[in-house]
Amino acid sequence: MTNSPVSNAVLVTVDSLRTDAIEPYGSEYHTPTLSALAERGTVFENAFAHGNWTPMSFPSILASRPVFADTGRIGVDGEGVTTLAERLQSADVATGGFNAANGFLTQHWGYDDGFDEFDAFVGGSTDGRAGEFVAAHPTWGAWLQLLTSPFRRVGNYLRGGADDQPFTDASRMLDTERAATAFVSETDEPFFLWIHYMDTHTPYVPAPRYLRDTDRRVGKVRMLIAHVRTGLGWSVGDRTLADLRTLYQGAVRQVDASLERLLDSLDAAGVADDTAVLVAGDHGEEFMDHGHLAHYPKLYDELVHVPLIVDVPGMEGRRVPEHVGLDAIAPTVCDLLGVSPADEWVGESLLPTLRDGVAPLDDPVVTVTVRGEDVTQQPIPRSLDEGDLLVSARDADWVYILNAETGTEELYDRRADPDQRSDRADDDRPAIAAAREHLRTVAGDHASMLGSVDREAGAGGVDGDIETRLEALGYR
Repeated sequence: MTNSPVSNAVLVTVDSLRTDAIEPYGSEYHTPTLSALAERGTVFENAFAHGNWTPMSFPSILASRPVFADTGRIGVDGEGVTTLAERLQSADVATGGFNAANGFLTQHWGYDDGFDEFDAFVGGSTDGRAGEFVAAHPTWGAWLQLLTSPFRRVGNYLRGGADDQPFTDASRMLDTERAATAFVSETDEPFFLWIHYMDTHTPYVPAPRYLRDTDRRVGKVRMLIAHVRTGLGWSVGDRTLADLRTLYQGAVRQVDASLERLLDSLDAAGVADDTAVLVAGDHGEEFMDHGHLAHYPKLYDELVHVPLIVDVPGMEGRRVPEHVGLDAIAPTVCDLLGVSPADEWVGESLLPTLRDGVAPLDDPVVTVTVRGEDVTQQPIPRSLDEGDLLVSARDADWVYILNAETGTEELYDRRADPDQRSDRADDDRPAIAAAREHLRTVAGDHASMLGSVDREAGAGGVDGDIETRLEALGYR
């Protein structure tokens, strides 16, 4: 290790987190911990994920590699792939990784590589049989939570307690938080900690007190109706959609509160002033922005534009308008800890931006997904061979989307049309045609690179606990 700004780094990733759900990106919703972190740190206003789903996005986050680029399938267990944790472990940095039961972030796909301590929490639950049931049937958990919350609040009040803990720890937030804070308190410096939250993934099941933190009051019956309609695949109207957003915002507030306790554990361990904290969404979430809920295989901004906040003690806070990709996270963490990035990583460190305000490279950010015959087809494709490859390329002005199998193109003006409503792919005015040609080349080159990958055999079937959790999240 060389001289470095800090001794430790904490990477917090939040599943399905939209930029417009938190205050640092102009949201009206109250997220005090993230706001305080952004106030003293650096906010990347135009950070983009490299995939619309967790398994499409995370190879870039934890290994700075494009998904499919090494094996033709999801995961980070390909030959020659060096994860961030492996790189740091080889430099004698203690490593801990705790994932709140996302079945795509498990040892099966190599995400435990390099971690001294790792737990994906896809097995049993500290809530016993009730928790195991909720893990397999989280929509039922949502209904139970909403129905029983008045009784639980009364019981907690009579016992002198609070109601910040859910009826059952459906999102495994508390299990993950306890493991992360224990790692902080028990580990000597230097260390790297990764924690992944699932609260903002469907179904949204926040504890009652965090629903009360939202500005919009919604009765229990309407909340149950929202879960029933989405759980059964029925269409939703404006009021139900607003109710779902309220549940989602309650879940965001729940993550914000857990993050506060995590940061408090850094203070308690006496390492807060020597620890960089990075917070990112792994992808966004759709609320009928382009006709669906959750995160189906599309590459519009509601699924790709994500928060990225970096707080480094001793460095001046700033806001960065230039576009960056999440593949910058791994080399940035290495730079912060004085460790050389792996040679095969494709992202560029953001340390010059954090330290000196140097503008990031203006290369377009590339994002991919794989789509089956129908946009709502399940399960999530786990290899390049399971559907059409879609590739997008974004720069400061334009969003270009290519279906590499059919040649279908879309082009959107980011400044005039930030919601990607008006397709300009057929506009032949010279400036637009030049932008289209440039991004077409970038997207086409990426598609060609993936097409030339020497595909390895599939990873095989997953074990029962992982499959149960994936089914619980809707990935059958």
